[in-house]
Amino acid sequence: MSTDVFLSVGRTYLPSQEAFVADLEATLRSVGVNPRTVGRNDFSSRAPLKRIAEVLDECHGTVVLAFERAEAHQYVDRPGSPDQAVSQEVRLPTVWNQIEAAISYSKNKPLLILVEQGLRNEGLLEDRYDWYVQWIPLGRDALNTAEFRAVLDDWTRRVKSAEGESLNTPTRGTNPKDLSVREILGALTVPQLWAVAAALFSLVAAVAAIAYKLGTLAVS
Repeated sequence: MSTDVFLSVGRTYLPSQEAFVADLEATLRSVGVNPRTVGRNDFSSRAPLKRIAEVLDECHGTVVLAFERAEAHQYVDRPGSPDQAVSQEVRLPTVWNQIEAAISYSKNKPLLILVEQGLRNEGLLEDRYDWYVQWIPLGRDALNTAEFRAVLDDWTRRVKSAEGESLNTPTRGTNPKDLSVREILGALTVPQLWAVAAALFSLVAAVAAIAYKLGTLAVS
């Protein structure tokens, strides 16, 4: 049975892009993993971010494929400041690559990062973080190089290992007494956390008021 992995890729608008994405999907399936992309082969009526998080929870690794989505003939960084920098002919990927890479990293998914040559080197697509970035041309030959195959094999092993760990991890009960404080807090939504904080503040204020009252009575 194939192992589900998340494929972060923008919507294609050129035949060359679609051909490369299809080749990449076929290559991933050939090593025993099943690529899933929200809006490409995985659809939902829910908001995109929620569905992305759901699919990632069902996957054991992530592939990020970044290719050109926009082009700026002149790109001004930090305009109007002493550090202003002007670049010409800047090519940018979809912002969803950055979003999905960040969510994947936060969920400890093994990452395989592929970036089209010539794109702006920034954000989570840079190679200074906890993963290796391959800069590639969008062509079939890029998926047959010794470097790509070696990195793919290593990533696949880590994905299979992550899947094995998840299968061997015993499921803990949902009874609050079985959970740590960190797990309980981590399961709360932002409004729930604010409610808890407000309740604790009210409790502390009440205790302080009672203590103050008792103190004044003792003095009198």
